[in-house]
Amino acid sequence: MNTGSNEPGEVAVASDGSEVDGTTTDGARDERGLGSRAPGFIKARRVLHLSWQVGVFAVGLAVVAVGIVLLPLPGPGWVVIFGGMAIWATEFVWAQLVLRWTKRKVTEAAQKALDPKVRRRNITLTTIGLVVVAGLVGVYLSKFGVVMPWKIEE
Repeated sequence: MNTGSNEPGEVAVASDGSEVDGTTTDGARDERGLGSRAPGFIKARRVLHLSWQVGVFAVGLAVVAVGIVLLPLPGPGWVVIFGGMAIWATEFVWAQLVLRWTKRKVTEAAQKALDPKVRRRNITLTTIGLVVVAGLVGVYLSKFGVVMPWKIEE
């Protein structure tokens, strides 16, 4: 559930001193480290800490479930799902590692999108797509006109 330490500055390190989540484990990669963010008085009592973790898991699960429901609906589904993951990351190492990986991939994608070659390609493809859609709309309007496909008599 956590790193096995109740100290707030501890970092998860593999037993052989190797890397965790693909980066070095010298403690410099993240000031806060991995593990529980629960207040000290909660971490001091095992039963209270376990109930805290159950509560955090339940709240995170509810938020992730709402995000999954919002995926096909008009709404910020992915944002809500990552919000639930952030809630889980306050208590669970696995969620912290998933969020770090996600943040790294999003940063890489943003840097890639800022590349001038990629931007030119994306602008060109968007322009071609808009021209194709405008042509299809023009063909549809020339063939069927502006009449709606349903018949409503007044």
